[in-house]
Amino acid sequence: MIHNFKKMIFLAVILISSYALNAQPGYGQAAYEVALPSVNGDTIRLSSLKGKVVLLDFWASWCMPCRMSNRKLVKLYPKYKNKGFEILSVSIDDDLKDWKKAIVKDKASWLEVIDRGGWDTPTPRRWGIEAIPSSFLIDKDGRVVGMDLSPKELETVLQKLL
Repeated sequence: MIHNFKKMIFLAVILISSYALNAQPGYGQAAYEVALPSVNGDTIRLSSLKGKVVLLDFWASWCMPCRMSNRKLVKLYPKYKNKGFEILSVSIDDDLKDWKKAIVKDKASWLEVIDRGGWDTPTPRRWGIEAIPSSFLIDKDGRVVGMDLSPKELETVLQKLL
């Protein structure tokens, strides 16, 4: 009986540990690194944007709510990009052509990277992404200060941070 109890405790620790490894960073926690290829093939790192307020946005070309979100970001981005705001969009598309076509069609002029292969690729798993669009607002020090903010909430927070 004690042996079974020890096994159960061991399994519980393993489960909790694996969940913690895939948990989203919480408010005030340091953002996890993202290092992925951009449209032109260069690797862009989230850490290279330290000193800026960054919206880390997870999306895909086939996701209609994501595409609607892009339209709202297209209006917001020019207002704040010269004040220290950047958007880093992470696509989970499989097809590079579909991804690039959506960027052009949506007129997304911010940083775009891709983690090809959908939900089970390292970046969405590391960030605990279970639905898209999902976004994280990261302050100049690299800490998460907002998650899945509406456009109005995002603009209010940007006005305070910039």
